[in-house]
Amino acid sequence: MIKWVQVDALAKSSEDFEALVKLLESLGLRKGPVGENDISRSATFLPARLHLDVIYRKKPWDDVDLMLMVSDLDTALELVKRQGFDIVKQRSGPGPEHPIGNFRVKLPGGTLVIVRGPRVVNNVTDTDHLALEGDLLAAEKHFAIVVSRFNSFIVERLLAAAMDALVRCGAKLGEDVEIVRVPGAFEIPLAARKLAETKKYDAIICLGCLLRGDTAHYDVIVNEVTRGIGQSAQETGVPHAFGVLTCETLEQAIDRAGLKMGNKGFEAALAAVEMASLKHAIGLQLSAVKKESPRSARNKSKAKGSKTKRRK
Repeated sequence: MIKWVQVDALAKSSEDFEALVKLLESLGLRKGPVGENDISRSATFLPARLHLDVIYRKKPWDDVDLMLMVSDLDTALELVKRQGFDIVKQRSGPGPEHPIGNFRVKLPGGTLVIVRGPRVVNNVTDTDHLALEGDLLAAEKHFAIVVSRFNSFIVERLLAAAMDALVRCGAKLGEDVEIVRVPGAFEIPLAARKLAETKKYDAIICLGCLLRGDTAHYDVIVNEVTRGIGQSAQETGVPHAFGVLTCETLEQAIDRAGLKMGNKGFEAALAAVEMASLKHAIGLQLSAVKKESPRSARNKSKAKGSKTKRRK
């Protein structure tokens, strides 16, 4: 049974290898491990989503070596132009009646890449593939878990499930996961914030359990914990996963710690992995766009023009 799929793209020269890596990075793909041996060089790219299509072309393409599908063709075309790649052919109409188009990029060594994708989102009926999403790959990411000691009968079950989820996603115990214990749920936001401020972690997982009592103490703590965790995430820019149970009864908490309602610790860990991946993917897109903004391009053009005038 096939459990995973690897798709290889062969570059025609060492120069094309470097150019293809640069092209994929400029389109926002997350670069993983890079390797080299006596036989070849390789660079792994980890897209947020991967579709494997088997296609038979009745009218063959012009010896295309690699086909890429992007979610926004116009933006991709602009990014590729800014990188200075040779665009040899472009097929996409200007109007809304041309929702899908493509263009071809020829690398210096002859490798030919075709880039396809939708142009007008409103004309695409199935827009699910257009969404930017995080994956559930925890390898090479670092997580901190803030655990409340109070109501440990429940919280320890949340912690075990969270650790299980991280390991299943590829995290290594003892290397990629740090556990920090605090007295109660009220102390979780401060510990989470201090951990996030170190910038050592891709996401913080907050685990605790609050049970309603006979006084207003429960409502006060719930509001402060929720506000504190959310504020820490927003102000530090580090994703925080909320795994603090707020239950009326002990039975409700038990149901959410591994019985009828699943395990909220497991769910919080999965949310942390996905948000860490999404944050990285968004950062790659922003960095690709900022590499050469329209303003910097105009400044370069002006500088070039002034040099020409001085030469004259």
